[in-house]
Amino acid sequence: MAKKVLVIEDDKDIRDTVVYVLEEEGYEVIQSDNARILRTLTTINPDLILLDNWLTDWTSDANGQQLSKGIKDDPATSHIPVVIISAVSNIKEIAKAGNADGYLAKPFDLTALSEIVKRHITK
Repeated sequence: MAKKVLVIEDDKDIRDTVVYVLEEEGYEVIQSDNARILRTLTTINPDLILLDNWLTDWTSDANGQQLSKGIKDDPATSHIPVVIISAVSNIKEIAKAGNADGYLAKPFDLTALSEIVKRHITK
């Protein structure tokens, strides 16, 4: 059974590229352009979450760092690895503050994407 990756990214081009690459590598990919999908996280039960740090369509002031912290602080979802994706220069600090398991700096190459997913998911 394929491992499941939840991709939350509001930039359609980036999201489409990430989804394409991961599906080609045999992952089941669930995608969203906003964080509302996190309300169904326990139903989706992904093996990994790739989370954009700045979601323009999100209606609250929460960013990826805060959303990640919420996921990691909840006993029902804390086991799910979270990788924050962002173009900000302090992405490492943002990921750490959000208790994320990793980070991927934009722009990223597809090899880096594949490697970080493999690092957090064992097939």
